[in-house]
Amino acid sequence: MPKLILLALLLTGCNYVPMLPGLSAHRIDIQQGNYVTQEMVDRLKPGMSRSQVRFGLGTPLVADLFHPDRWDYVFVLQKKGRIVEQRRIVAVFQEDKLVRIEGGVDLPKDAPSTAQSAAPQSVAKPQAAGAIALPK
Repeated sequence: MPKLILLALLLTGCNYVPMLPGLSAHRIDIQQGNYVTQEMVDRLKPGMSRSQVRFGLGTPLVADLFHPDRWDYVFVLQKKGRIVEQRRIVAVFQEDKLVRIEGGVDLPKDAPSTAQSAAPQSVAKPQAAGAIALPK
């Protein structure tokens, strides 16, 4: 019996705990933020009101008090502890009308990219600093 207690004390003091191959802690999938697709962004037009943008994209995750003319839509998807998909879209307003959309989508290398193929021909390619030109 004393040997068993001594063994238990020695094992609890060790920093290294051996793991069986293929056995690890379960990590759940975590989805945070606003899921905004390219199709949703394509429906936006310059001059739309804030309520129209909110209807199209949902309530923004971040409405900054120091930048009231900017709404941030952030989305992060983690699977098994790794970031699989990350999106950051910014809606910029001037006088309560939509002026431009900034940001984009970071997809994993093995996922098919539908953002470019789903975009209609009338939408211009993104400009400098990740800005997306809206059709007029």
